[in-house]
Amino acid sequence: MSHPAPTDPSSPTPPPEAVAPLMRSLTVLRALAAGGGRQAVGDLVRGTGLARSTVDRVLSTLTRLGYLRTEGRDAVLAPRLLELGNAYLAASELPDRLGPLADRLADELDESVSLAVPDRDGVRFVHQATRRRAMSLAFRIGDLLPAERGAPGALFAAAWDADGWRRWRQRRAADPTDAGFPAVPPRPAAQGPATDDASGGGFEARVTAARTAGWSQDDQLIEPGLVAVAVPVRDPEGRTVCAVSVVSHTSRLSANGLREAVLPRLRETVAAMEYALSAPPVAGADADPVAAHASWMRASKQQLGPEFVESVARGLITLTAFGTGRAALPLTAVAQATGLARATARRALITLEHLGYIATDGKLFRPTPKVLELGFAHLSGLTLPAIAQPHLAALVERVHDSASMAVLAGDDIQYVARVPTVRIMSVNITLGTRFPAYPTSMGRVLLAGLPPAEASARLALTPLEPLTRHTVTDPRRLMTLLESVRAEGYALVDEELEEGLRSLAAPVHDRTGRVVAAVNVSTHAARCTPEEAREAILPALRDAAADIEADLRVAGRFVRIPTR
Repeated sequence: MSHPAPTDPSSPTPPPEAVAPLMRSLTVLRALAAGGGRQAVGDLVRGTGLARSTVDRVLSTLTRLGYLRTEGRDAVLAPRLLELGNAYLAASELPDRLGPLADRLADELDESVSLAVPDRDGVRFVHQATRRRAMSLAFRIGDLLPAERGAPGALFAAAWDADGWRRWRQRRAADPTDAGFPAVPPRPAAQGPATDDASGGGFEARVTAARTAGWSQDDQLIEPGLVAVAVPVRDPEGRTVCAVSVVSHTSRLSANGLREAVLPRLRETVAAMEYALSAPPVAGADADPVAAHASWMRASKQQLGPEFVESVARGLITLTAFGTGRAALPLTAVAQATGLARATARRALITLEHLGYIATDGKLFRPTPKVLELGFAHLSGLTLPAIAQPHLAALVERVHDSASMAVLAGDDIQYVARVPTVRIMSVNITLGTRFPAYPTSMGRVLLAGLPPAEASARLALTPLEPLTRHTVTDPRRLMTLLESVRAEGYALVDEELEEGLRSLAAPVHDRTGRVVAAVNVSTHAARCTPEEAREAILPALRDAAADIEADLRVAGRFVRIPTR
């Protein structure tokens, strides 16, 4: 059961200007997100009620956009889709302006801290600063909670009008177990709207108390053991734009104990956040270049023919017009930013407004938190190896040799992703395998990515043993090799780790330009000369690294991506 939204059967009929293919594509994206990011195409057809030919055309278009990929019979959400949620988060400026203050508070209190925004009668997370414990907060950016299940909801409901309360009661009656909110454990079916929280006090009573006190408390409303206290954050006009929550567990503090321990410091942080919100907007520098969208779409249509639905691409691209310093835009600015005709941009915006992804006051348009339902929560949990895996698979298809990814682990490299090839003679390495960094191609790429002084210090402390007759063990020569790797952007190691083993590696950089991993292709030295290996393998290897970096730039905009 999905969370009630403007697309429900009971919702108003779409306006005449609505773009039907765009609506259908968003139905497919929502279904994929609800299915955990992966579904068989046949299941998508049955779940959405759309014709198979329609689903195929939508999937073909979304694949061309980079928002999903196909694996066998399955459609899988791809990291590039995060750019839609990134557009909302950047436009809101909440993670950029308030996230560092939330992180600092989490460090000071040694408790998890969350930022959440209202989303109709729900609460959606936009930033998480979590503590790693056996029992810790597991919500993701983009997760949606019922307003009554948690501390922030009472703060947001304090501003509801009669329609807001009516919508909440209708949803509670239609979904008494919260089945439409997969991020929270279901409540007992017998626990109806009249007794909507574990304490029996009722949500409306908690809203009244929160309005008076200026803070709200969660005493195990989400699940047993989880407690929280939240305070609203207001913009310069006095409107509540988000809530900051400190979350703990009853094994550490009771709900009242948490409030007494953290509320004064929490209020200080909120004051700093409100001051941060009063600063002038920052000009956006995070937008994708959109001037080429029109020519790109023409090329896509020529290449894919009827399998590329331009109205779907145009509608989704419209969301990317928003970003830092572009929280609200008039129609003309959206059209200019996307390169779309004014009439085309208008129809896309009207469709997105009908579906709840855009809000407007009649002059300006702004994205809503509902954009985050388009797979953001699922994709925000990706690790770097998961991002790299499909690109490594594509690399293996091109070069017909095994490909891997590794990260530094002390003085060693550790394999975190790998796609083997099928050959009579192949390199057999399992995930988690560690090798010394100095005689490996990925190790040299990773060492070259460090400041030279740090790389030199690591080599000085590493026992440089000859593993084969070709292994370079002289520290000065190794530093010279690292300088060449840094300048050329790749490393070739020939039979230094093992006789007969040759490998090429390239770096993977994060958004800041820091080398966070290396990818390589390993082959047997008898198959080709080093020069032939460079010619045959290096271009494909660099393409794979660039593709991983492109996904990582999008995925890492508002989320910390674990490297293993």
